[in-house]
Amino acid sequence: MRIIVIGASGQLGKQVARLAAGAAHDVLGWSSRDVDVTDEHAVAAAIEAARPSVVINCAAYTAVDAAESDYRAAAAVNVSGAGNIAAACTRSRAHLIHVSTDYVFPGDAREPYEPGSRVGPRTVYGQTKYAGELAVHAVLPSAHIVRTSWVFTGTGSDFVATMLRLERERDTLRVVDDQWGSPTYSVDLAAGLVELATSRRAGPLSTQQATSTAQEGTILHATNSGITTWWGLAREVFAAAGADPERVQPCSTAEFPRPAPRPASSVLGGESWRAAALRPLRPWRDAVREAVRVAVADPQRMIVSESP
Repeated sequence: MRIIVIGASGQLGKQVARLAAGAAHDVLGWSSRDVDVTDEHAVAAAIEAARPSVVINCAAYTAVDAAESDYRAAAAVNVSGAGNIAAACTRSRAHLIHVSTDYVFPGDAREPYEPGSRVGPRTVYGQTKYAGELAVHAVLPSAHIVRTSWVFTGTGSDFVATMLRLERERDTLRVVDDQWGSPTYSVDLAAGLVELATSRRAGPLSTQQATSTAQEGTILHATNSGITTWWGLAREVFAAAGADPERVQPCSTAEFPRPAPRPASSVLGGESWRAAALRPLRPWRDAVREAVRVAVADPQRMIVSESP
């Protein structure tokens, strides 16, 4: 099976390409340098030439705060780019798996969000990601949209890597304890996306098959199981690194205002993933421990960056 991974230089796309290749699939990993997703003709020509069975779109404008003052840049990738990829997949009869986010929801629910829950994005990032979902399904109803949240790898500037760096630099630190979500290890999510790509529900579709698949419901939620706050996640990172988690002190969102409002609760329900007969992602604590173990074993992966 030929799989194209778009956004292959990002933390999720890199893992998807690695795992798909490791499973002996024919994988093409494209970064923004290879194909500009905002260029409709370039996307169409590249996908037509490659003739993939499945395209996994991990490309996104994810700078949540910067998007508040740069709608055009965010929309170019998250809306136009997503639509361009979907249109190209339609013409090439390739199945599309498009990665989206918990930010499409308002973040005020007391129960986990399911695919059919009321959307209501409160940030430019969330608005453009939801508009991207609509753009995808407008031209390719059979595409799978996979929403996820709090993605980490333990490298670069992600939350887990930042906590590991701050553990070395500070005696104590304060982390918000009134935002709830489900941390998601990029390696685990990538494995789930590859499983979805190679399942009986993916692959090139006839018109009749596409209509049937669209009717089954094509939005899924995938996160590691369990919920916590950013404070709880930070404490787990410290503990996994052999540091005292009591050094992490709780604070409120109001004490750290950001340009883009953060959701109080962005917990995604996992019923849709299980209903699709896909392997549930493991508990988030187990995933954090593995990410920390890998990061500590290879310090070069932990690139110094500014704290969020």
